[in-house]
Amino acid sequence: MEKSQNIFDNQVFFESYVKLRQSANYNQLLEQPAMEALIPNIQGLSVLDIGCGWGDNCRAFANAGARRVLGIDISERMLSLAEAENSLPNIEYRLLDMSSLDEIREAFDFVYSSLAFHYVSDFPKLMENISSIMPVGGTLLFSQEHPVVTATSGLQGRFLYNENGKPWAYAFSDYFKSGLRTSRWFVDGVEDHHRTMGEIVTAVARAGFKIDVLSEPCPTPEAIRRLPALEKELIKPAFLIIRAVKI
Repeated sequence: MEKSQNIFDNQVFFESYVKLRQSANYNQLLEQPAMEALIPNIQGLSVLDIGCGWGDNCRAFANAGARRVLGIDISERMLSLAEAENSLPNIEYRLLDMSSLDEIREAFDFVYSSLAFHYVSDFPKLMENISSIMPVGGTLLFSQEHPVVTATSGLQGRFLYNENGKPWAYAFSDYFKSGLRTSRWFVDGVEDHHRTMGEIVTAVARAGFKIDVLSEPCPTPEAIRRLPALEKELIKPAFLIIRAVKI
């Protein structure tokens, strides 16, 4: 499988990303609450966090009673933060690209990933690799940028505004043209991989999973109060979340 881009070790990108995550943001107010609501009881389970970043979720899993937590990430900068800020005896952090999951030689009861899978080029292969390291009955929970967001070439989808400056619609294109998207996010050349909702769901199912939740989280009034920019996300979904069980 083609290696994923390691944009998070770009110093400008890394510093800008960390600064973003330290203030009220879409992850904190929209994606993470929806993900947390779908986490099963992990008491005594082994957990794999794919694209663990600085390890805040790994620490939460350990505190929730997980027997073992392995966090993998492609970014040395992120893992350095994880080791410094979120280390516990039953957490291991490992420098590993998610495209190289076949290098893992153990099984995990719960596999989790927050906003990482849109960076992988071969999604069906990723699903197969995840399935191969999970027992029957294990749970996969992941989020990614919604296909409506990743669709437009250059990720240039845009909101449309009325004469009063209020957003009323969202324009996007190229939905059925799956593949690489390159855009600017803090720096030029950030790579995402677009695939349709049908391609995503089919790949999950063909890898041996039964989907029990497909969620497109909507901002709550409280989230909008804390971050008014979220109000426009009532027009279209920002994230896609899938929970599935290995069968």
